[in-house]
Amino acid sequence: MEHDISQCKALLLNADFRPLSYYPLSTISWKDAIKAVFLDRVNIVEHYNRHVSSARMQFQLPSVIALKEYIPYVNKKPAFSRFNVFLRDEFTCQYTGLRLPSSELTFDHVIPRSRGGRTTWENIVTASQSANIKKADLLPRECDMYPIKPPREPTAWELHEIGKKFPPEYLHETWEDYLYWDSELDQ
Repeated sequence: MEHDISQCKALLLNADFRPLSYYPLSTISWKDAIKAVFLDRVNIVEHYNRHVSSARMQFQLPSVIALKEYIPYVNKKPAFSRFNVFLRDEFTCQYTGLRLPSSELTFDHVIPRSRGGRTTWENIVTASQSANIKKADLLPRECDMYPIKPPREPTAWELHEIGKKFPPEYLHETWEDYLYWDSELDQ
């Protein structure tokens, strides 16, 4: 199947042939992939059936590339962001247990800011908009709304593992052998 060239992203793998991240899936544009190849930072693992040409050469577009040097990710502290809070909580409202699209989620201060609560990993949970409105600026005991899981700072490895549960919308067939290869096989 012929793709628009702008859709020909390259799956970026670490030197151990695992994606740098699963959610969002580590991909880069075809232009950045070719640049990385010419800068000798990556090895090409798989190709698309597409070519681009310059004045002097023709180049087959890479679909899977692997870094030449391993980048450790386990010990990095994850960024404290709305997306990472949603990912930590698996896109699930911590008050209702409903898994929702990110457009229907917000975050809630377990101890409201008006009561001295801070905006930290340990005080923020994913909430549906309706649950957030219902809880308002009350303490959990005042409204009988307690988070399913107590909020805490996740490790980068935990977010990486959680991300495997959320497959991307688009997967090129050349990527399949490099995704989820460490999960258990069905018998």
